[in-house]
Amino acid sequence: MLSDWELWACANHVLRTHGDKAPLHVAEQIGALALAGDQAGIRAWQAIAERIVQLTSNRDGARLQ
Repeated sequence: MLSDWELWACANHVLRTHGDKAPLHVAEQIGALALAGDQAGIRAWQAIAERIVQLTSNRDGARLQ
């Protein structure tokens, strides 16, 4: 499993690379890993997805203030 720091770095990279389409990219990765039966990979991408939600929630909240 990736470290917490690595998961945050991955989430940030996915957001910078895919922008508004980041959730779709994550879903595609999880889908491919599910087909391959890679449970550890699925858990990693789910953890990345959680951090993407947190990053975008923080970013959206900052815009409102």
